[in-house]
Amino acid sequence: MTKKPAYNNESISSLKGADRVRKRPAVIFGSDGLDGCEHAVFEILSNSIDEAREGYGSKILITRHADLSIEIEDFGRGIPVDYNQNESRYNWELVFCEMYAGGKYNNDAAESYEFSLGLNGLGLCATQYAAEYMDVDIRRDGLRYTLHFEDGENVGGLKKEPYTKKDTGTRIKWKPDLKVFTDIDIPIDYYQDIIKRQAIVNAGVVFLLKDEAEGKTYEFCYKEGITDHVKEIVGEHGIIPTQFWRTERKGRDREDKPDYNVKINAAVCFSNRVNLTEYYHNSSWLEHGGSPDKAVRSAFVSQIDAYLRNNNKYNKKESKITYQDIEDCLLIVISSFSNQTSYSNQTKKAITNRFIQEAMTDFLKHQLEVYFIENPLDAEKICGQVLINKRSREDAEKTRMNLKKKLTSTMDVTSRVQKFVDCRSKDLNERELFIVEGDSALGSCKLARNPDFQAIIPVRGKILNCLKADYDKIFKNDIITDLIKVLGCGVEVKSKANKNLNSFDLEALRWSKVIICTDADVDGFQIRTLILTMLFCLTPTLIEVGKVYIAESPLYEINTKDQTYFCYNEQEKSEVLNKINGKKYSIQRSKGLGENDPAMMSLTTMAPETRRLIKVLPTDEEATIKMFDVLLGDNLAGRKEFIADNGHLYIEMADVS
Repeated sequence: MTKKPAYNNESISSLKGADRVRKRPAVIFGSDGLDGCEHAVFEILSNSIDEAREGYGSKILITRHADLSIEIEDFGRGIPVDYNQNESRYNWELVFCEMYAGGKYNNDAAESYEFSLGLNGLGLCATQYAAEYMDVDIRRDGLRYTLHFEDGENVGGLKKEPYTKKDTGTRIKWKPDLKVFTDIDIPIDYYQDIIKRQAIVNAGVVFLLKDEAEGKTYEFCYKEGITDHVKEIVGEHGIIPTQFWRTERKGRDREDKPDYNVKINAAVCFSNRVNLTEYYHNSSWLEHGGSPDKAVRSAFVSQIDAYLRNNNKYNKKESKITYQDIEDCLLIVISSFSNQTSYSNQTKKAITNRFIQEAMTDFLKHQLEVYFIENPLDAEKICGQVLINKRSREDAEKTRMNLKKKLTSTMDVTSRVQKFVDCRSKDLNERELFIVEGDSALGSCKLARNPDFQAIIPVRGKILNCLKADYDKIFKNDIITDLIKVLGCGVEVKSKANKNLNSFDLEALRWSKVIICTDADVDGFQIRTLILTMLFCLTPTLIEVGKVYIAESPLYEINTKDQTYFCYNEQEKSEVLNKINGKKYSIQRSKGLGENDPAMMSLTTMAPETRRLIKVLPTDEEATIKMFDVLLGDNLAGRKEFIADNGHLYIEMADVS
């Protein structure tokens, strides 16, 4: 066993420079996979967006190069990269090579940016550290500055030259490093999605996306921002016109914290066809919501519930609406900005500011209240649709719970039915139930079946004659009630005696075929008839729709030196004997199912490819009822006459048994 090195004072080390990101990229980007690489793109794009929002430049160019490098250019003021007297260092060193360095720490004083996506001074530096290379081209103050980085280190220092053109801005081109990220092949879909979202919340800014590999260029611009976006989604299906609400608030998250400014923009509509919920803060898409989501849920439920109560729209004892009922018909996009923001982490997918939540809740409640007062017809439409959603949800949930209860009940009872052997498949189109005669047949059939779709339940002895017994006695019979429970569809009998069995529902039948499988002898035929009688009396629809079958078992097994023949009737027996005329053979009357070996059972009785099934169909209901009455009913004279006329046909079978 290899001896581990000692854990002592020299065991502690710290990451320095580029290694802080290159060895632990997930800390900054949320992942070392493709989504982390994608977030690095967003970090660079964010800086350009912050410039445009401050009014510096109205166009941003994004290029997806064929070699998987990325280029983003804006026409803002250009990043300050020259010497910084306050820090006694060059700004390019701070911005590109120093964590927690940037120009967005004094947003509350509105020095450089009032509201910004960039917040922590991490994104640009971290992306540079995680790049195979990065080239920077900056135009400002009549100068052109260029920088080159490789593997997180600067190469060649800062270069600058006079620039006579009037435009300013920043162009950054870099290639994510495969030594840092496990995948850098960012799909065009990501660029399209993230850029479209930024166009939505930065009204009037033009985003041009060039896909060099495909030779295509895409343009994104929403002149009216989030309002245009909601109108685009709702189309002609809005039940009210799209509303745009705006406010500015000032407050603090805690008494001992400083005040900060919040701007809230909301585009709202309602529809009975589509819905949409999106939150953005400082133009970052809040995929996980946070404070805005809590505000929307609270405000909309409170205000719409108040309207329904005050206008007596609820039924007596009706439960209160939930946000789900509102969300199903609500289209809302909120774009908020603040100069103090508490994101849940660096990836900025949720904010947690208490004041933003409180301000937004109050603002939305007030706007809804005013809108309902000023637009009573729209209020009626909105709240009526919410009520429809609520009642539809409750009906669907009730149906789901009833079905779940029924299915659970069926599963529970079948698991308690003695000696029932279920199959694996849940597909009702292939599940088969074999009702077999006795425990010995259960063992043989269990070994011969296909357990994927064939289930077995044994009947113990001769079941109750359902033509002669009353319902109270029938539904106290364990064999019959077990069979009904396993079928799952309930009974077509209205009696207090069957209170523990469901009412008949063909959709609840758990089987595509119900197959009666008994011995080919007098007792077997009687048990088969008793089972058919039970089904005819309690679940006749199963026979009418062709769900009930009889599995034929061979009457004879004829063996020659090299072949075995199975004969299902006297005619087949004669044909086989004629065919093997002159050969030595042995003939054996059919044994009981329990004595058959599994291979023979599978071949002759159970395998769909080789078995013989008789579908039970009451082609003449009157004749069927009459025959049941003769065989098992109270018609003693009819039964005596039937035996006299047909008994000779079964003498041989009776002798054998």
